[in-house]
Amino acid sequence: MSDIPSGKLAGFKGRMVMVGFGSIGQGVLPLILRHLEIAPSQISIVTADEMGREEAEAYGVSFTVTPLRQGNYLSVLDPLLGSGDFLVNLSVDVSSLALVEFCRSKGALYLDTCIEPWSGQYTDTKRPPSQRSNYALREAALALKRKYEGGPTAVLTHGANPGLVSHFVKQALIDIARDTGVKAEVPKSRAEWASLASRLGVKVIHVAERDTQVSPIPKAIGEFVNTWSVDGFVGEGCQPAELGWGTHERQMPPDGQSHAEGSRCAIYLTRPGASTRVRSWTPNEGPYHGWLITHGESISLADYLTVTEGGTAKYRPTVHYAYHPCHVAVLSLHELAGKNWKMQKHKRLMMDEISEGMDELGVLLMGHAKGAYWYGSQLTIEEARASAPHNNATSLQVTVAVLSGIVWALENPDRWVTEPEEMDFERILEIARPYLGKMVGAYSDWTPLLDRGLLFPEVIDEDDPWQFRNFRVV
Repeated sequence: MSDIPSGKLAGFKGRMVMVGFGSIGQGVLPLILRHLEIAPSQISIVTADEMGREEAEAYGVSFTVTPLRQGNYLSVLDPLLGSGDFLVNLSVDVSSLALVEFCRSKGALYLDTCIEPWSGQYTDTKRPPSQRSNYALREAALALKRKYEGGPTAVLTHGANPGLVSHFVKQALIDIARDTGVKAEVPKSRAEWASLASRLGVKVIHVAERDTQVSPIPKAIGEFVNTWSVDGFVGEGCQPAELGWGTHERQMPPDGQSHAEGSRCAIYLTRPGASTRVRSWTPNEGPYHGWLITHGESISLADYLTVTEGGTAKYRPTVHYAYHPCHVAVLSLHELAGKNWKMQKHKRLMMDEISEGMDELGVLLMGHAKGAYWYGSQLTIEEARASAPHNNATSLQVTVAVLSGIVWALENPDRWVTEPEEMDFERILEIARPYLGKMVGAYSDWTPLLDRGLLFPEVIDEDDPWQFRNFRVV
């Protein structure tokens, strides 16, 4: 693991407001104080409960319990933010776009790890699935971007995934080009990145993640246990499964639906992501079954890498998440599904109790001349604890992405609404790499058809292993 840098990355003289202070807020605060020229007195935390008060006060940071709602967020935040200040939103159930528009009116910078709606919109089954999708949330963000002619930088969806993985994809494309003899300069524009992916023949991109962190404390009946936000995971898992839809795909899934508006770069399935499994691969785990949880990068990456001619998409990869959480989270998901997606009464975040394991987070690019290539972070719990307090392996991959996004926004303060794909991937990785453990690039001959044989007679696309129907577990 690289030595952890001790120097300051950016100066900041304004006020910083952190909305939400769960595992990610607690994990990123010491990184902010370590790497920004900022005093604790400049930082205020506004959050929905008492979680983290002791940690915040130990750093000398203001801590206020005031849940933000549609009816009060303006009055609560107005005295705390002005021109040149920074709002870091790490909450759930608080509308990202409402905060973005508010920050623009104040001249303040903004960063979020997702695009979050107001409370209840993820799981409101009275609303059509398309309206509960990340595709719809992203379309609303793009509409807000078009509404104004510029503004202070508002970085959306910049956690580990979505966020960091988009920068991994760019590095992976450069690696594949180098190793397959495709001559290419480092792309400088969206069109150049899409052209490179097309030239390389990348058909499918998985965000392939395997969390092996374990605890000696078993999961109890009626308890949801996870290595990161339980509310965030359940909220995502109960949304419809979503994936960027590649131009090479031959057949829409039986439960697949297209969107009526926007770029139509993605589809959704009429079932929750937490009940949809796909085959994938990582270097340490090998083949595994993961969950197709909806994530913003599935849509933004597919859109960013689309090659269009005459208004028609000529090339686009299929992009989606393939997540295998820690073992107790798998049991928690199984129990949640059995209760018809009604959250367990008790929630537990694994942090200090973790005894061993790693979070293997990367991107798996498939269909090119060398088959499959995984690039990403293999971060152990021991490395995470040695790097930063109040973190496990999963949270540190998120918190360092938040830190790097903050630094990038300070260095680029007038970029208005910005997605990870529009940021400087080399600068982000320069900041993040020292915290990510072992960075690995690995080729594989794995395909979703490997070793399946007669046990899986549903396979019908043997001439093209990269069809989504071959990845899906039925």
